Amino acid sequence: MRKKIFLSISLLFTINILFSQMINRVEPPSWWTGMKHPLRIMIYGEDLRNSTLTAKDSRIKVLNVKNGDNPNYVFADVKFDNGLSTGEYEFVLKNGKGKVVTFKYKIEGRKSSKMRTSFDSSDMIYLLMPDRFANGDVSNDNANGYPDKSNRSDILGRHGGDLQGIINSLDYISSLGATAIWSTPLLEDNEPKVSYHGYACSDYYKIDPRYGTNELYKKYVDEAAKRGIKIIQDFIPNHCGLSHWWVNNPPFKDWINTFPKYTQSNFAMTGHADIHASEADKDLLIKGWFDTSMPDMNLKNEELVTYFIQNMIWWVEWSGISGIRVDTYPYSDKYQIAKIMNGIRTEYPWISIVGECWYHSPQEIAYWEGGNKNKDGYDSKLTHVMDFWMQDMIFEAFLKDENPNWGEGMFKIHRVLALDYIYKNPYSLMIFADNHDTNRISELIKKNPSKLKMILSLLATMRGIPQLYYGTEIMMATKDGVLGHGQERMDMPGGWDGDAKNVFKGENLSEIENDILNHTRKVFGWRKTSKVIHDGKLTHYWPIDNVYIYFRYNTGQAVMTIINNNVKPIAIDWNRYKENIKNFKGGIDIISDKEIKFDEKFEIPGQTSMIVELK
Repeated sequence: MRKKIFLSISLLFTINILFSQMINRVEPPSWWTGMKHPLRIMIYGEDLRNSTLTAKDSRIKVLNVKNGDNPNYVFADVKFDNGLSTGEYEFVLKNGKGKVVTFKYKIEGRKSSKMRTSFDSSDMIYLLMPDRFANGDVSNDNANGYPDKSNRSDILGRHGGDLQGIINSLDYISSLGATAIWSTPLLEDNEPKVSYHGYACSDYYKIDPRYGTNELYKKYVDEAAKRGIKIIQDFIPNHCGLSHWWVNNPPFKDWINTFPKYTQSNFAMTGHADIHASEADKDLLIKGWFDTSMPDMNLKNEELVTYFIQNMIWWVEWSGISGIRVDTYPYSDKYQIAKIMNGIRTEYPWISIVGECWYHSPQEIAYWEGGNKNKDGYDSKLTHVMDFWMQDMIFEAFLKDENPNWGEGMFKIHRVLALDYIYKNPYSLMIFADNHDTNRISELIKKNPSKLKMILSLLATMRGIPQLYYGTEIMMATKDGVLGHGQERMDMPGGWDGDAKNVFKGENLSEIENDILNHTRKVFGWRKTSKVIHDGKLTHYWPIDNVYIYFRYNTGQAVMTIINNNVKPIAIDWNRYKENIKNFKGGIDIISDKEIKFDEKFEIPGQTSMIVELK
């Protein structure tokens, strides 16, 4: 591990340290009255062994003051009397040598977070990578003390996208039909190289200055809310970054999982539910590091569990976010990470938390679905899980179009839904065709615009919560077909001054790009107000001739989706679908605005999708 001495003083918003020689950091940086979760302050400084902590106001009680294994840390439980007014309150810390320091700590009144709403099946989630999306403030492209400098020619370097760029693009995102945004992490990542993705956090309470400030993040959440857009924050409790300030001076010996030499996780995620798995394999899965720059956090340490619960509660309360996405969920001790989720949801029963559980079968994904009746009694406490199996099958289904054999083509999607019985609630799954960790779907389908439009129609009408990856709406793909994170995590056209093409303004887009963009806006703009898609049931029919037809319906409403992945036009026999057509006479295809009549012969063109509102 690299040695690093952190001498900088952290003045996190509300903490005003009057005598900084002894204290470097206090976390959480503020708290609220009326919270269910008690406040446990972590103080980091110099030689805090045998310290005492007292509040000058008698309405604030400090309980259970203790050191970690490291004498430079103090943990203290703080309790407020009912009716405590908001404001800054002075605390006095005295170490075992009699040295005294005073600091101020801000306590606020709880906001209306109890009444906030989170994301659900009525939403379409837009996923973006901030560094690659839009550069709204060139003055923060680089920052003092941050060695990874902006360089757009480096596919693994920082490119300068930031929070202001996202704020400037909110109207564009809304125009796509998106009602929620999940961005990859915006917290500080101070790795000397490849820090642009943000998954090697170096400060859990600080927005990376190359993106902006904490205050700007709050403005981003507020501006999004004005447009009916919810913000989902990416949360990474499994690992931090090697440049995190605590790595070389942790509070406890077991704060981070360490080995005599670098040891990587075996990535054997099947071990969690495998009744035959060895303890050695399961142990290496959860203790091994995800990457050389990502120290693995030991969630069996209860103070660390408390730290992460408080951290996420703080961001929800302070910034106003509406949801959480948890990275690499199965790489942690499954019971301890579930304890974190339970702690967050005890404070916010309304909040939705989706876990990245990257498996390739419904049985494995269902194991992590909160509330599912697993044989071993395990409950992840997640409200949603990412449906990677659906993502696999979307790619495979649209690979085969002409003359599919048994089990090929659209049968792949049919089979995904046929096995939905394994889930407690398949309508709560997050569905997607690609994301920041996968190959772009545009690449996989060989830049075929007809196939991409069919995929978008499927995502807009399928069960679950659709997630759209930035750039998919214009079929963004690498120029040379080279795949990989650096190549495919490309800059959004128009996000930088001087770009020849500007998707945000609709300038210089090709005919195909405009076609895909208009299709995206059409299907997801319609979905935004289609209640039958938000909460309707689903019935599907066995694909014939590579044509897949399914219905979403509730009392009095029905929508029929027709996807002809065959290259040939196919005649549709309406009698086969009487079970769902019932007394409807026909409908309007929301994509083409054409009228369909069930008493007339009908042929759907090849490589075409239709979304028909029945009338």
